Amino acid sequence: MTDLAWIEAALVAARPRAVGALLRYFRDLDLAEEAFQDACLKALSAWPSKGPPRDPAAWLIFVGRNAEVDGVRRRSKSRALPDERELSDLDDAETPLADRLDEADYRDDILRLLFVCCHPDLPSTQQIALALRIVSGIPVPRIARAFLVGESAMEQRITRAKSKVAAAGVPSEAPGQVERAERLGAVAAMVYLIFNEGYTAPDPASERGGLAEEAIRLGRLLLRLFPAEPEIMALVSLMLLQHARAAARFSASGAAILLDDQDRARWDPKLIAEGLALLDKAMRHGRPGPYQVQAAIAALHARSPSADRTDWAGIERLYATLEHMEPSPVVTLNRAVAVMKARGPEPALAMIEPLASQLSGYFYFHGLKGALLKQLGRASEARAAFSQAVSLANTPAEAAHIRGQIESLSA
Repeated sequence: MTDLAWIEAALVAARPRAVGALLRYFRDLDLAEEAFQDACLKALSAWPSKGPPRDPAAWLIFVGRNAEVDGVRRRSKSRALPDERELSDLDDAETPLADRLDEADYRDDILRLLFVCCHPDLPSTQQIALALRIVSGIPVPRIARAFLVGESAMEQRITRAKSKVAAAGVPSEAPGQVERAERLGAVAAMVYLIFNEGYTAPDPASERGGLAEEAIRLGRLLLRLFPAEPEIMALVSLMLLQHARAAARFSASGAAILLDDQDRARWDPKLIAEGLALLDKAMRHGRPGPYQVQAAIAALHARSPSADRTDWAGIERLYATLEHMEPSPVVTLNRAVAVMKARGPEPALAMIEPLASQLSGYFYFHGLKGALLKQLGRASEARAAFSQAVSLANTPAEAAHIRGQIESLSA
C-alpha cells in the first residue's frame, strides 16, 4: 500500500472517533467537522515524511482541536471565546491525550454523535443522510444511491439538515433515555446503511470494508443501551449472519462470487451461531419487525447446507411479509429473486417490470433483469440490461461480474 493509500485508510478509520471527540470539545457540529478537515490536511502534509503517529485518531483530535481554536480566535474579534476548559487542555502533550481517549470515551463520543445527527427535529431521511456523511464520511454519491435519489438532491438534503441542527441549537450532549428511544429507529437504519457500505466492498480489509465491522460494533453498543429491544437484537443478528459470508464472497483476484457458488465451508460458524441465537431471542419477545424478518431470511441461508437445498419458497414468503411491513421497490426486487429460484424467471420478470421507473438508476435492478432475460433466451434484451448495469456498478467487482455475463451471451 502506498503512503497516500495508507493515509487515506487511516483517516477513514479514525473519522468517527475523531469527529465524535471534537464534537464533545466544541459542542458544534460544523466546528467539529471543520476541525477534522483541517487535521486531515495537516496529516497529508506531515505523515508522509514523519511517519504514522502512534494513535492516528488521537493525533487528529489533538491537531484538529488546536487548529480550530486558532480559527475561532481569528474569527471572533467581537465575541468572547467559550470557556478555555471546553476548548483545550493546559497540557499540550499528545501522549496523555491518547491515553485519556480510552475505549469508554470512544463509545460515548460515537453514540453521542449518532444520536445528535438523528435529532427528531430533522426528517428521518435527513437524519440518516447526515449521520452517514458526518459519522462515516461516506461520499455523497454513494449516499444518494442508497436513497435512490440524485447527487444534487442528496447534497441539498445534507446541507439543509446541517443548517437545521445549527439553527435549532441541538445540544451535543448524549440524549437521555426518552430521547434515545425516540431516535432509535433512525440510528438503527443508519447503522445498517453503514454496514451495507462496507459489505459491498470487494476487499474486507480495506478502509471501506472496515465499515461493516464498525457497524456491527455500533450495533452491539446499541444493544447494550436497549438490551430488551427485539429489533436491535435482530439488527445485530442480520449483520452477523451476512458478515459471516465475507471470506467466501470474493475470489483472490477480487471477483464477486454469487451466493449459490460460495464455498459454505468458509462461512464463519461462530458469527452464524451468535446471529441465530440473537434472532431466536428476538423472536421470543413476540413483537415482529422488519429487522427480524430480514434476519430470518439470512438465517434460512445460513442454515441451508447447500445452495440447492435453500428454502426459496420460505424466503419468498418472508419477503412478502417485509413488503407488507415496509413497502419498497428494493424489497420487491429481492422478493423477485426468491420467486425466480422457486418458480422460474417468467413470474419474476413480470414482478420487476413495473419497478423500471423507480429503479432506473439502480445497479441491481438491471443486473437481475438481465439475468432473467438471459434465462428466458432473450439475449439482445439481456445484453441491453447488462450494459445498463455496468454503467451503474458501484465497484469494479460488480462491473466485472456483469461483463462476464455479457461475454457468456456472446459465447
